[in-house]
Amino acid sequence: MARLYHAPLSPFCRKVRLSLAEKKIECELVEERYWEQDPEFLRRNPAGKVPVLKIDGMMMSESAAICEYLEEAHPEPSLMPKGKEGRYEVRRLVSWFDDKFHHEVTSKLLNERVYRKVQGTGYPDSTNVKAGAKAIKYHLDYMSWLLDHRRWLAGDVMTLADFAAAAHLSSLDYISDVDWNRSEGVKDWYAKIKSRPAFRSILADQVPGFLPPAHYADLDF
Repeated sequence: MARLYHAPLSPFCRKVRLSLAEKKIECELVEERYWEQDPEFLRRNPAGKVPVLKIDGMMMSESAAICEYLEEAHPEPSLMPKGKEGRYEVRRLVSWFDDKFHHEVTSKLLNERVYRKVQGTGYPDSTNVKAGAKAIKYHLDYMSWLLDHRRWLAGDVMTLADFAAAAHLSSLDYISDVDWNRSEGVKDWYAKIKSRPAFRSILADQVPGFLPPAHYADLDF
């Protein structure tokens, strides 16, 4: 069985978890307090980051590389389009959420509201929180524009781009930082994706000291 060293609210870990579950790959979840820089964990990944996936006799790090490996090793069901243009668009959007969205939104809201307390690094920086709350509006509007022109974020079928976006938004939804009333299209998209069996374990996550809102695990909001 595969083993994933992860942090429950990490969007990068959630993206890998969604890929594994969608492809029906059994995986043991091991929660890792990666910020403590445990020597044993650093032997698994000298970068000191999660996720780390042990599979097929290998120890893998970096969520994008892991997801690409899973796609090649387990091509069905596919999370990448067949055409090169479609594959480019998926990769572009995965990078958008894991880079731009993460730095402008996730790191400023999740890190300040949750990880500062969990890691014992002080109180939230209100400047960062305000910046993240402002930036997420722009990103939700961009997603709304995409979904006005497409059935899913990258095209007519669900792809890894949808999982990347849902991984970030689900982490933020756990702490009530997503205004689902801003876009009916984005809300409908998220309702569809969180209704998938692959999402079940994510909706069951519990972080000590933080209770999710009532709608978090409600498939109908």
